[in-house]
Amino acid sequence: MAGPEGMSADSFTVDVDNLYREESITDLRAATIRRLIPIKADGSDDASRPSRFIGDTTLMTQMGPIPVQFPLDAPTLAEACALFPAGIKSAIERLNERAREMAREEASRIVVPGQGGPGPMGGMPGRAGGKFILE
Repeated sequence: MAGPEGMSADSFTVDVDNLYREESITDLRAATIRRLIPIKADGSDDASRPSRFIGDTTLMTQMGPIPVQFPLDAPTLAEACALFPAGIKSAIERLNERAREMAREEASRIVVPGQGGPGPMGGMPGRAGGKFILE
């Protein structure tokens, strides 16, 4: 079983110099801000590193709810709250661009008549009758 960045379970370690405690702040409507507070291996706060903020919300779409997370580059909770609307807008723009990219990729897979369609037996070129042959 592989972990982050292709690490195997046998080589997995915890980076004790990069630990954070998580706090969740919400407006009880749509906005949630996760505050990651740096801590030392003994659990005490690590004042030498800054807290990090992550915006979190769920967008309702025709395909159902989509969870969205985005970094909020802010030194304080008040500034993270002020950046939240712009963070959502930026995240939605990135999601839309990714959807357009996926649509372009899918459109490029469409077989155009007369341009090397299925082989003589139907199906995919080089595959008898459109079946994959496992060797």
